[in-house]
Amino acid sequence: MTASITESIAAKSKKSPVDYPLSDLKLDAKVPSGPLEQKWEKHKFDSKLVNPANKRKYTVLVVGSGLAGASAASTLAELGYNVHCFCFQDSPRRAHSIAAQGGINAAKNYQNDGDSVFRLFYDTIKGGDFRAREANVYRLALNSRNIIDQCVAQGVPFAREYGGQLANRSFGGAQVSRTFYARGQTGQQLLLGAYSSLSRMIEAGRVKMHTRTEMLDLVLVDGHAKGIVTRNLTNGKVERWAGDAVLLCTGGYGNVFYLSTNAQGCNVTATYRAFKRGAAFGNPCYTQIHPTCIPVHGDDQSKLTLMSESLRNDGRIWVPKKNEDCTKSPEQIPEQDRDYFLERRYPAFGNLCPRDIASRAAKVACDDEGRGVGPEVNGRRLGVFLDFSKSIAEKGRAEIEGKYGNLFDMYAKITAEDPYKTPMRIYPAVHYTMGGLWVDYNLMSNIPGLFVLGEANFSDHGANRLGASALMQGLSDGYFVIPSTIAGYLAGQKPAAAPTEHAAFKEVDGDVQQRIERLLAIKGKRSPRSFHKALGKIMWDECGMARSEQGLAGAIEQIKALRAEFWENVAVLGDNDNMNVSLEMAGRVADFLEFGELMCLDALHRNESCGGHFRAEFQTEDGEALRNDDEFAYAAAWLHRGDDKTPALAKEPLVFENIKLAQRSYK
Repeated sequence: MTASITESIAAKSKKSPVDYPLSDLKLDAKVPSGPLEQKWEKHKFDSKLVNPANKRKYTVLVVGSGLAGASAASTLAELGYNVHCFCFQDSPRRAHSIAAQGGINAAKNYQNDGDSVFRLFYDTIKGGDFRAREANVYRLALNSRNIIDQCVAQGVPFAREYGGQLANRSFGGAQVSRTFYARGQTGQQLLLGAYSSLSRMIEAGRVKMHTRTEMLDLVLVDGHAKGIVTRNLTNGKVERWAGDAVLLCTGGYGNVFYLSTNAQGCNVTATYRAFKRGAAFGNPCYTQIHPTCIPVHGDDQSKLTLMSESLRNDGRIWVPKKNEDCTKSPEQIPEQDRDYFLERRYPAFGNLCPRDIASRAAKVACDDEGRGVGPEVNGRRLGVFLDFSKSIAEKGRAEIEGKYGNLFDMYAKITAEDPYKTPMRIYPAVHYTMGGLWVDYNLMSNIPGLFVLGEANFSDHGANRLGASALMQGLSDGYFVIPSTIAGYLAGQKPAAAPTEHAAFKEVDGDVQQRIERLLAIKGKRSPRSFHKALGKIMWDECGMARSEQGLAGAIEQIKALRAEFWENVAVLGDNDNMNVSLEMAGRVADFLEFGELMCLDALHRNESCGGHFRAEFQTEDGEALRNDDEFAYAAAWLHRGDDKTPALAKEPLVFENIKLAQRSYK
């Protein structure tokens, strides 16, 4: 970092207007010693094992059945553990992993274009703006190669070249082709592969599957995670479940913004309740805005639809150069009057620059410069063109249809426009969360016995996730990491979980029942959805693509007021003796209302810009993120201190021994 940049940061940086205590918790990441390339193999050899006969004595509770949960549950069951798997959907096949479209990264180098494990590691660290732990990211890159072999063996129908070799395409933040895909249905096909393994273990009696069951709290016995309390969403029954370890594979918290690409059921409850039981929450402000979503079309919309990042391989993003052309149809705007702003600003990566950079560039063009396209929504045109005309002319419609046909069909059904004839209109939207519960190298939180996998943890993506890496992380954690690391924990624990009549279970059960009764007793006049929608507007306006000290401080006060009104005026219909969607939603919104404040606090304390966290006060002269490595090269882990107290901050310093810290550039 140059002296001038350092001086600029120092001049702007000051103490956050919100006071927070520093925790005395020492976060031990348990990163193995030795060369980066040998850490994982060395760690597996040094870790304790559980012999096959003893595995049958241990019970593991897996919460979530997406890629991370299904792969972990099936693999642990195959090894001999007794596994209970829980999901709130009516089938594991409905996990939100099914919605992933574009692909999964792996350092196979089938294209012979210079890819390698180290290059995938480097691209991921750089893409995350140097805010991730090196050892975890390298292990992810290393495991990526095995994931593809595993999935091919399961019958996942990856796209293939004419000669039969697996095909690859490019994604943002990389200059090589390393993304394996199944048209625009990659997540669905990978989930079906994991589901087939899970189903085999269910049939064998090694996994007991609990659908339509939502985890509402975590049970600690002698400081270790030993169980959960759930609510049956069909009949309302609150139940206790005991295990020797708990795995949270519950996805991200993007729905705190109300409008996102996530399924409406996605929530923060499982991880947030674990936070309130003592688990540290890492980097909650790191949220990803995806640049290629169908724009918002009105105030009554409840969900946004993603158009895969893979479309940026063949689609060119542009807006009119002149504001007066924004009302014209794209064919009326000549080539010389079009601004291909990503190609102009980032010539080396062009339309495949990372998501955070592409999203901010679209925001500048639409919000700041007024050059957005499409119909006005609340007085603004929030859309840019994604144009395939050049690719169709050069490659032919058949080739484009073969790569993206189902995505084009989806767009046409939603918008009633034909993307083969006129450009798509896209705009950034909330998509993924890089923050999550803090975990060490073993994927265990600071609570012994509580492991966190996939998007629910904070570990691999830093401040920005590269496209096609979410599926990679979920499957790496479930298939290849947790089977080794959980053994190291269980080998030191006596088998046979604490009975569900233990005092700790009774206490947590009572807390859950009391919370349900409190929600039902309010009998206010506002629906849970109206509170969620109001929270989402605050979060998007003040903790979305751009953040500021003033906006974040104001957001915290607004959220506190909204939360107070919620507990006085929310209307929860029905009772707890049967299916009650209103009660489900109210519980999740209550957690979002608390969690949103934690997100804003984290964003407010971090006086820098990095990746998806863009503070308006900290940017370079040309509008890029301005990091402060001297003061903020750490993972921020927040600890609950009580409902009426500000959380405490613990810090895990990020040490870069293999990649040099540098100002990120894709030009």
